[in-house]
Amino acid sequence: MKSETELIRKVLSNNIKKFRGILNYTQEKLAEKTGLSSQTLNDIEGCRRWVSSKTLSKLAKALNINEFELLLPDIQGIAQKPKKSSLKSLITLKKKLKNLIDTQFEEAIDTGNFK
Repeated sequence: MKSETELIRKVLSNNIKKFRGILNYTQEKLAEKTGLSSQTLNDIEGCRRWVSSKTLSKLAKALNINEFELLLPDIQGIAQKPKKSSLKSLITLKKKLKNLIDTQFEEAIDTGNFK
């Protein structure tokens, strides 16, 4: 069974590919729009590299979506009621994202660095 981290990376990878496809962007085009290298984008899409919140924002902006949309699993074709394990994973993901946002917000306040 895959770990939660692997599942989240796969969701991110699939969503980047999906939204990139909708815009008819190649990896190179998306890399150019985000300021990332093509290799970095390839590593993210290949689930070999995780993203910082800054990179997540760059990707979302370039794809004309909200950041959270990159982390939502594609539930098309899944029964209306999610499986308990899927729901548990989503709740865990929500908690991790909230903690990450809270930590970054507190750091920005402490340092006065609001990039």
